[in-house]
Amino acid sequence: MSTPAWLSHFGFREPPFSKEIPDADLWLPPSKATLVSDLVDALEERASVLLTGDPGVGKTCVLRALKKRLPNAGFRLTYCHNATLGRRDFYRQLCLALGLTPSATAAALFYAISSHVQDLGKDQVHPVFLLDEAHLLHLDTLDHLHILLNYNWDSRALLSLLLVGLPELQDRLALRRNRSLYSRLHHRFTVGPLTIADTIAYVELRLKQAGGTLDLVAPEALARLHESTSGVLREIDRIAGAALRDAARKKRRAIDCDAIDRALQSDPAHAAA
Repeated sequence: MSTPAWLSHFGFREPPFSKEIPDADLWLPPSKATLVSDLVDALEERASVLLTGDPGVGKTCVLRALKKRLPNAGFRLTYCHNATLGRRDFYRQLCLALGLTPSATAAALFYAISSHVQDLGKDQVHPVFLLDEAHLLHLDTLDHLHILLNYNWDSRALLSLLLVGLPELQDRLALRRNRSLYSRLHHRFTVGPLTIADTIAYVELRLKQAGGTLDLVAPEALARLHESTSGVLREIDRIAGAALRDAARKKRRAIDCDAIDRALQSDPAHAAA
């Protein structure tokens, strides 16, 4: 496969703002690195956690960093991202993720999972169920999750739930009908956007990893990029990538504010703002 012309123009080895980043190359600003440490501490306490944030602010990056940091010896992390299932199918999906043979009824599925959790506890392994996109959880599933945390008359913390989703997840859990689950989420964290210093450091790192330097982006263009994206990582990737392609088409050797503005104007969401 031939190298795209815009990559050759800047001498990049790879697209600098692709989401295909190896875990070892993940970048986190100090605030998000602290959040990962807080998550590890919470799980080492065998607590359950709520993690919310707007789309694109870096929740998945935080989770990938958590996966890398969490000790393999004493934990078993199970990731589920399809939250749009009824209770029986949700537990069937969880059984499959755990390597268990799914049963026919919801009661049998729940029993298989809870028994598996207790068996792991006997082996000194603490299971963590990471439920991504949890703001989409079906009401009947959300109503039942707190029961999954109840072992030995609710006297032992054999399982941690890590619920991850958009800010409306917090609103759903705060409803009176969900208070049994919400009260069990002892740690509640929010992922916020980048600061201007974070944005500059992030762009510099991504350009360097691809074979470029920060000189490819004018200082005023960096400020414009941060302002227009509100420090949202996914938006930074998209607009910065579009601006690079625009600059290459115009045979420019660097991104200026005009390239950022043209990238914004070509995007329906920003153009309508």
